[in-house]
Amino acid sequence: MNRARAHHVLFLCTGNAARSVMAGAALAACLPDAVIETAGTLTVEGQPLSWRTRYALDSVGLSAPPHRTRQAGRRDVEQADLIVGLAPEHVEWVRRNHPSEARRAGTLRRLCRDLSTVTGALPDRVAALKLGEVQLGDWEEVADPGGGDEELFVACAREVCDLITTLALHLGTMRDPAPEIR
Repeated sequence: MNRARAHHVLFLCTGNAARSVMAGAALAACLPDAVIETAGTLTVEGQPLSWRTRYALDSVGLSAPPHRTRQAGRRDVEQADLIVGLAPEHVEWVRRNHPSEARRAGTLRRLCRDLSTVTGALPDRVAALKLGEVQLGDWEEVADPGGGDEELFVACAREVCDLITTLALHLGTMRDPAPEIR
């Protein structure tokens, strides 16, 4: 059987402690064959998953992955088919630090909105979006729950899961049924 290569997706947030972890866990539940990595743009390396992030994942019916925070590096952005920032500043970080890879970096909100407007294989669709050239806007941010209480983390997890469900539909065949968000 000739199977297409699994998508390699890198999720970026600031500290790699909440939003990117939530997005990675949600996409793994939707697209189990995808290669999914998470990293931060301003990370304290090696920190364990916080209890608030774990609580939020559990609240939306997702398993918390084994996790230690890590800083995104050149290898991460070079190997990813798609680099997904949870806020415009994460895409700007790619543009500043890895300009040759910026063409594959977009925010989760933008990708959910725009990937359905182009057809073809994922690399062609991503190229057609000209992500390295788009003007980023405030509407693209998924707010960081860091410093908030557990309910703020749960609200973030729900928002991320809703967006990831849309992204997964744009990326390929989603496992049936989709994870139920509580």
